[in-house]
Amino acid sequence: MAKTIEEKIELIVDWIREQVHNSGTSGVLVGLSGGIDSSVVAGLIKKAFPENSLGVILPCKSNPKDAQDAIALAEALGIDYVTVDLTEEHDLLIGKIQRRLEGKEVKFERLADANLRARLRMTTLYGIANSLGYLVAGTDNAAEILTGYFTKYGDGGVDIIPIGNLLKREVFNWAAHLGVPQQIIDRPPSAGLWEGQTDENEMGTTYDMIDDYIMGIEIPESDKEIIENMHARTAHKRVMPPAPPKF
Repeated sequence: MAKTIEEKIELIVDWIREQVHNSGTSGVLVGLSGGIDSSVVAGLIKKAFPENSLGVILPCKSNPKDAQDAIALAEALGIDYVTVDLTEEHDLLIGKIQRRLEGKEVKFERLADANLRARLRMTTLYGIANSLGYLVAGTDNAAEILTGYFTKYGDGGVDIIPIGNLLKREVFNWAAHLGVPQQIIDRPPSAGLWEGQTDENEMGTTYDMIDDYIMGIEIPESDKEIIENMHARTAHKRVMPPAPPKF
């Protein structure tokens, strides 16, 4: 008999507890973006460790609504949270980088800026996690892992990935069972890396198409090509960095 969503949630909650126990740590935290994935992970870690779970809100030139939704999520779940605004640190570092690159041909300025934000957030999460003796929970789902839709050493730099085997549509289904506010469920998925950015516009395909692809359901050839190209192009994100053969 197929397991219910509630049964699957309990299995993941038990798995999180096991990962924390095996690591010798005492709890787990997650960065709260105000989006669906981090909200579901927050719900899971709160269930796993009611007194030793933490949400971390990390504004960085972000839309104020992101933080508002993240706070609404934390209050709805009853999970403890802290806010660390990284705007000043980002401005300082990106300014230094840009000054050092004056006179050079800069081709990917927006990408560098966006990835720097993700990596500043990762560094901050680990600074807090190490201080508390917690693990860092990632928020990538199966569709994002397949396509490499995450920043290497940014939101991809984590200890555990509780929803790594969930389709995006499953994430939405789990959200309602975990008490995620409707305002977050209704938001278009976005990494919040720049104004108006959405996941699906950036990828050029939809999460439904990626989910169907994972499930082996036939999808249009154009979407299949986009998905497979993204998977191939981001293979380096899913493995350890290469090293030369032993001599």
